[in-house]
Amino acid sequence: MKFKTINPATEEVIAEHEIMPKEKVFGVAEDSRNAFSEWKQLDISERAVYFRKLAKVLRDNREEHSGLMALEMGKPVKQGLAEVEKCAWTAEFYASNAEKWLEEEQVIADGKRHFVAFEPLGTILSIMPWNFPFWQAFRFGIPTLIAGNVSILKHSNVVPQCALAIEGVFREAGFPENVFRTIISDHETAADLVKSDIIKGVSLTGSTAAGARIAELAGRSLKKVVLELGGSDPFIVLDDADAEFAAKNAVSGRNLNSGQSCIAAKRFIVMKNIADEFSRIFAEETNSLVVDNPMDMKTDVGPLVNKEGLAAIELQVHDAVIKGAKVLTGGKRLERKGYFYKPTVLSGIKMGMKVVAEEVFGPVAPIIVVHDEEEAIRIANNTEFGLGSSVWTGNESKGLKMAKRLEAGDVFINSIVKSDPRMPFGGIKKSGIGRELSKYGLREFVNIKGINVYEHKVLKKVESE
Repeated sequence: MKFKTINPATEEVIAEHEIMPKEKVFGVAEDSRNAFSEWKQLDISERAVYFRKLAKVLRDNREEHSGLMALEMGKPVKQGLAEVEKCAWTAEFYASNAEKWLEEEQVIADGKRHFVAFEPLGTILSIMPWNFPFWQAFRFGIPTLIAGNVSILKHSNVVPQCALAIEGVFREAGFPENVFRTIISDHETAADLVKSDIIKGVSLTGSTAAGARIAELAGRSLKKVVLELGGSDPFIVLDDADAEFAAKNAVSGRNLNSGQSCIAAKRFIVMKNIADEFSRIFAEETNSLVVDNPMDMKTDVGPLVNKEGLAAIELQVHDAVIKGAKVLTGGKRLERKGYFYKPTVLSGIKMGMKVVAEEVFGPVAPIIVVHDEEEAIRIANNTEFGLGSSVWTGNESKGLKMAKRLEAGDVFINSIVKSDPRMPFGGIKKSGIGRELSKYGLREFVNIKGINVYEHKVLKKVESE
């Protein structure tokens, strides 16, 4: 069975790829299981050496990798270069910190000695999406492998060349054979792999529906899952915020990766007293973005990933307009080849519109005007998602109080939402289960083993008279 990949900027066929037969996929899995027995025996300091080499290989090939991302899913190359650098930095960060984060923890209890050890589980399957082809895979792979596990990547079939290039990075960095492998698979074979005894855990980044399906399959086999799913992140602007500062950040927070990000700001909840000024600057700055060929370093916004994504955005904006929303800028696709949609800002938003009721995966920003902080919190939390959120205010104390009331895995005050290897990343509600990054992500796919030592006492026999 074969499939074709399409360049979203030109609508031309890039290449045709072969789906791996099920037997080959399971052969890869068996090879990974065999590789685990040696990889887990290495001291963490020995494993760290490979990750420093990994960082170098990534940087040495950054132009090639960013070009692949632009070709297969339309990411502007300047953003692709930043993505590769973030992967390299994360590899170095874990090389420096993993040993400390996985040290045995001493506990005082009723015996002679008690401690907690963190031991790898085995072969972990990652199922990853197309929108951050390198970062999603390395964000999972780096902490999982440095903890002593081995990994198989089942990437989106939108980005097969990226998927194979990622395996190549590990190979070029000198990792032992089969510690990290990529498979080009269909959903049925991936599901069979999840159910297999070879796989000891699964990490998925994707839609809520995909996450529920994988969680169900893994649950039947009683194996660990980490899910990073959809988001509808609120971007709350209080009336004491600097309107220009907030608006310029709103532009990048909404339009990075052409708006195709789970943690993009998706609902702009703005206090009435500052709404007009914020909206004007937001629309002006959005209108100045360069929408063009993703291979051009001047491009800010590339195409959407495919025609289905473009059609979904057109439908959501049309729904808002017929229900009374006003288009401040954008609101239409570009009249050219490719799946380009002009970055859009909408005002006059009501709660029943698709642009706030659904996740919008593209460069469309709905502005919701509120009268006070209580209304802002209520609207922000009125969603099935709970991934990220941000609060913009000149009063840090007020921002911290609001942060504690927001239902989200991560809250940022006066910054757009972003992932960082120093901080845990993940969601609540239908945005996911578990955490990635930081020491918390490092410990997701380990056996947290309690070891207890007691005195060996010899009982003396009592002789009868």
